[in-house]
Amino acid sequence: MSKKQSIVDLRSDTLTLPSKAMRKAMAAAEVGDDVFGEDPAVNALQERAAALLGKEAALFVPSGTMANLLAIATQTVPGDSVLLHEDAHPFQYETGGMSMVAGVMPKTLTGPQGLLTPESVSDGIMLTRDSHRSHTTLVSIEQTTNRGGGACYSKESIKAIGALCEERGIRLHCDGARIFNAVVADGVDPAAYAAPCHTVSFCFSKGLGCPVGSVLAGDKETIEKAHRYRKMFGGGMRQAGILAAAAEYALDNNVERLADDHRRVTALREALEAIPNVTLPLPSPTNILFIDVADAPDFADRCNVRGVRLLPFSPTRLRAVFHLDIDDDGLQRAIDVMTATARQYATAK
Repeated sequence: MSKKQSIVDLRSDTLTLPSKAMRKAMAAAEVGDDVFGEDPAVNALQERAAALLGKEAALFVPSGTMANLLAIATQTVPGDSVLLHEDAHPFQYETGGMSMVAGVMPKTLTGPQGLLTPESVSDGIMLTRDSHRSHTTLVSIEQTTNRGGGACYSKESIKAIGALCEERGIRLHCDGARIFNAVVADGVDPAAYAAPCHTVSFCFSKGLGCPVGSVLAGDKETIEKAHRYRKMFGGGMRQAGILAAAAEYALDNNVERLADDHRRVTALREALEAIPNVTLPLPSPTNILFIDVADAPDFADRCNVRGVRLLPFSPTRLRAVFHLDIDDDGLQRAIDVMTATARQYATAK
């Protein structure tokens, strides 16, 4: 196991460190002032991302939270409502930005594994002349679902939701923070997922292993508006080509290897399935595994002292996420520590 894996950190795939090769690409980047539109590396990345997703334009931003907020702010007006799953990242983990900054009301729906269906979306849309009600003007889906255990929307499901939105005159955004995990798991071109959506975002700082950055793609008019809002929200970056170079490296080198993360999740799952008093409540088709135990913080503490870090997600639920800094030696360490802890934990309880 490598030196950086003396601690096997499974709390999130945002914890990766840029590799030497990525740092070399960053150091060699040709840069300019991106606020003036003069950073060649950023411009090239935005063009590549737009083409990858089949969209007219794209915008490089500091975070996925900003990308989602820009998508919402550019496609709604204050007082509108946004339809999304109750477990969706913009609702759960983006500090209420859609309400405070964009001035819109989230309307949440339920569904297994964090996934919306065309039927649930249809039932949730509010279009009426009643001046008492907030009209639905945007639907937001998440690919893959974080709290849903890395579940993937099929391209057919997104297409059906997109067709419904078109029929009702509503915009569709895809928070594709981990969209490349779905691409690798299902063998679907990212443009096929993106085609029914008016806007799509994805993160470079999760499974792709970059230190910073996300992108928002869509039609030119929406992205031009997002560019203005990015500056308004404090996201205008100057010589950001250093970060764009990391993103370019990631697209070249870190997409197909996501299959290794998925394989390792499956191996850890299989090892834990045989342990009493441990429940695996959700499927784990990509790189996220949820584990239910009687006392999640205590279980995490016991693993932490043995060099394996897990994220307590609730009093009884843990999350483990695989990423490019966890190799097969790290996987085996996680299996050994977690299975031993589970057996000791069961005896102690």
